Amino acid sequence: MLKLAVLGLLQREPLNGYRLKQQLEMFMSCSICVNYGGIYPLLKRMEEQDQVMLCGEEVQEAGHCGKVYQITPLGKTTWYQEMLAYPHESWVNARARFLIKFFFFSYLLPEERVQLIEHRLMLCRLRLVEKKALEITDDLYRAKLQKRAIEVIQSEIEWLIEQLQTEQLQLAQTPTSVEQL
Repeated sequence: MLKLAVLGLLQREPLNGYRLKQQLEMFMSCSICVNYGGIYPLLKRMEEQDQVMLCGEEVQEAGHCGKVYQITPLGKTTWYQEMLAYPHESWVNARARFLIKFFFFSYLLPEERVQLIEHRLMLCRLRLVEKKALEITDDLYRAKLQKRAIEVIQSEIEWLIEQLQTEQLQLAQTPTSVEQL
């Protein structure tokens, strides 16, 4: 997920590791945990894999020079593939990954956004059925937590439906290539 987020941010502008960490924390702290011990090795690996490249250095606040990275064409392809992928992962990671993807939705086509929202909506509905099937009555606090989990999933479903309707409306208003002729 960190790789997806880093590649997404580098599509906007070249950044050094410190600025990347700042932006990740500012915009995606509800979805991802970032520390310097993770960001710099990731940037090095991505550079070795030709997904990012060093494009210069800049003097930082403390007087140190920071390497500035930019995304490569291969990095853009990798990012795009990861954006449209549905990896098999835990419920928590899938939720965090979707939120990161949503942050970069402006880089995708409306049809792709609809597809991602519909997939997430399906997962949420399945999760809601699973949660409702569990009955916890022997412990007051477990029961309260179960109720809260159901409310959170229901809230996410409502939000996803709103997002889906917005995207579908936008799709309906976008002329197709046949209509443009």
